[in-house]
Order: sequence, then structure tokens, then C-alpha cells
Amino acid sequence: MKAIVTVGLKPGVLDVQGKAVAGALKDLGFGGVQDARVGKRIEIELEGTDRAAAEAQVKEMCEKLLANTVIESYRVEITG
Repeated sequence: MKAIVTVGLKPGVLDVQGKAVAGALKDLGFGGVQDARVGKRIEIELEGTDRAAAEAQVKEMCEKLLANTVIESYRVEITG
């Protein structure tokens, strides 16, 4: 089973890297770019077949290590 975790800054938190990406895209001629937000994707291979247990475990991983929940939100998807 695989868990895919997507972590990004919460709305209202300044995303300096995203601003840099948006600016660079505009400089490259992509004038329609209004804004960009940068995050991270983490793929975790898990043992077992209980999807609910896997999701609960990965959410705990996010709360303890993978996301800074003060400024970041996360989404968990269990596949396979």
C-alpha cells in the first residue's frame, strides 16, 4: 500500500519560494501567471491492507514530523 502526502503552506502564510516561481514564470513570458504556491509531496510505502489504519497512521506521521501544522496543511491519499 502507498500513502501520498501533500504538504503546503496554509492560506495567508507568505510563500517566498512561490513568489519567486511566479516571478520567474512571468519573466519567461508566461504573463497569465497570477500566483504560485510551492509545497512538497511525500510517498510512503506501507505494509498491510487496512486502509483506515494506514490513513490514521500517516496522519499521525504528519502531525509529528512531516508537516509543521502551525503554518502548513496536509492531505493524505492511500493507494494500492
